[in-house]
Amino acid sequence: MADAFDAPGTVKPFGIFSSAAWQPEGKVLHIAGQVAQDATGALVGKDDIRAQTRQVLENIRTVLAGVGGTMDDVARVTVYVTDMSGLAQIHEVRGQYFRRPYPASTLVEVKRLVKPDYLIEIDAVAVIPADRVKRTS
Repeated sequence: MADAFDAPGTVKPFGIFSSAAWQPEGKVLHIAGQVAQDATGALVGKDDIRAQTRQVLENIRTVLAGVGGTMDDVARVTVYVTDMSGLAQIHEVRGQYFRRPYPASTLVEVKRLVKPDYLIEIDAVAVIPADRVKRTS
């Protein structure tokens, strides 16, 4: 798990994230932006930010599991949303996937993602302890 913390002298984060995180020892995994697609490529949760956030985080969990990692290994995420009004719902779902200390996070609103039905995209950086790393082909 990343050694995350809320830096003294800065505003305490309002959601499911920390203001900073030390990278622990291990193999660093950069996970490309995940969108609300299931394993077949079908959209999950049209017009539903909760459902899309859940699918995106499940996709990240699946990538991690495939290499021996867990959501606790995530040190940082970058979250892209097309409408900031869903922020409370996004954090509600994130709270089901991350536990304290939360990963560092950046969240930005963008005009559009790769397909117009996507409401959220998340990329992640995880650090997996070397003794748990599973190599994939």
